[in-house]
Amino acid sequence: MSPSGRPRSLSLMFLLGMGMASERINCPSRCSCQYLEVNCTGQQLQEFPAAIPLDTRQLILAANNISYLPAVELSFLADLVYLDCRKNLLGDDLDFTFIGVAKLVYLDLSFNNLTQVTFSTFSHLLSLMVLKISDNPNLVAIKKDAFANNTWLRHLDVSRTGLTFLDISTVRDLPNLRFVGLSDNLWHCNCSFLDFITWMTESNVHFPDADNITCYTPEGLRALKMPAVEAQLHFNCLTQLDKQDYIFLCLIGFCIFFAGTMAAWLAGVCAVIYEVHTSKGEEEEEEED
Repeated sequence: MSPSGRPRSLSLMFLLGMGMASERINCPSRCSCQYLEVNCTGQQLQEFPAAIPLDTRQLILAANNISYLPAVELSFLADLVYLDCRKNLLGDDLDFTFIGVAKLVYLDLSFNNLTQVTFSTFSHLLSLMVLKISDNPNLVAIKKDAFANNTWLRHLDVSRTGLTFLDISTVRDLPNLRFVGLSDNLWHCNCSFLDFITWMTESNVHFPDADNITCYTPEGLRALKMPAVEAQLHFNCLTQLDKQDYIFLCLIGFCIFFAGTMAAWLAGVCAVIYEVHTSKGEEEEEEED
C-alpha cells in the first residue's frame, strides 16, 4: 500500500496509461498505434510516415502508394523486427535500404515493382527468417549471392514474378531454409537449370502450390512440372550433344591433330640435324686419319 492508502497497482495503471497516451500522441498521422506497433494499412500514403516512435517493433505499411523507403529514417527504428510493405510501389534499387534494421526478422515486399535482388539488398539483415518478394512481375534477376548473409532464412517466397532462372547456390547454402515458393514463374528449363531441379527433388524443403511450379520454355517442356521434367533434362543434357558441343569437340580434335603434327615435324628436324652433325664428325675424323 502507498502512503495515501491506495494500492500500488493503481499507480502502475496510471503510469501505463500515461505511456499509452504518449504513444498515441506520437503516432504518425493517419496511422493507428498500439504498444510497440504502428499500423498504416490502406491510408493512401505517398511517402514513408514521419514521427514513428523509435521503440517500434512492428511496422505495417501495407496497401499504400509508397515508392521509396528512406534508409536514414528506417535506421532510427533499430529495434524493428517486423516490416510489412506489401502492395506498394517500391521498385528499382533497394540496395543498402535496410542497413540500419539489423534485428529485422520478418519482411514482406510482395506486390511491388522490384526489378532485381543483389547481395547489397538484404545482406545486413543477419536475423531475417521470413522474406516475401512474390507478386513482383518486374523481378527478373536474383543474384546468386543475394542471400549469402541471411543464414537464418527459413521462408522465402518468389512466386509470380518475372524470374526465368535461379542459381542453385542462391538457396542450396541456406542451412535453415524450410519453405520456398516458386509457383507461376516463367522458368526456362534448360541444362543450366537441371541442378536446381535436382535440388528440389532431393532437399527437405517444402514447395507449396507444387502443381503450378512448371516450365514455361522451351516449347517442348512447357507446362511440365519440375519433378517430371528432371528425367527429360537428364536425358537431353547428359546423353546428347548439341551443336556447340560438336563444334567444341572438332576444335579439340583439330588442336590435338595440329599439336601431334608439329611434334612429329620437330622430332624429324631434330633427327636430321643430329644425323648431319654425326656425319660431319665422322668425316672430320677420317680426314685427320
